[in-house]
Amino acid sequence: MRMYIIGSVGSGKTTLAKKTALAYRIPRFETDNFVWERKPGGDARNSEEKRNKLFQEAVELEQWVIEGVHIGWTDEGLEKADRIVFLDFPSRTRTWRIIKRYIKQTLMLEKANYRQTLRIFCKMFGWNRYFEETMKPEFLGKLQPYQAKTTIVQTQGELQALKGENK
Repeated sequence: MRMYIIGSVGSGKTTLAKKTALAYRIPRFETDNFVWERKPGGDARNSEEKRNKLFQEAVELEQWVIEGVHIGWTDEGLEKADRIVFLDFPSRTRTWRIIKRYIKQTLMLEKANYRQTLRIFCKMFGWNRYFEETMKPEFLGKLQPYQAKTTIVQTQGELQALKGENK
């Protein structure tokens, strides 16, 4: 299985990807981790060459779950995916999840790939708005050729049905 999961910050991409990868015992990748080299003192941006190489190595695998919000350089993942899931929950749902995540990560109840700061927390609201206004229409256009293998999830009930299909 090759599953590509798309959605804004707070849409549940990482949670769905973790559960799916665990259930199928297949590798899981976050597109953010192709872009950034995670370091204890702070993240460093990978060169485009390194980012593309890491991504290419992932999509060449027989099975994977890739999740992220990057567009353009990730097109091959959409092409090679057996299934694409677009998590399109309402903005207010994503906003609440961003707040909940910040609290959990600040209290160290949940692990983060990055150092949680008030600055990043505030940026997430802007990223959420940018996704809704700019990225979402781009993705919907990009997904047109892949309608047969794309599922758009807008409610918790639809997500539960999708999880049931993946068992």
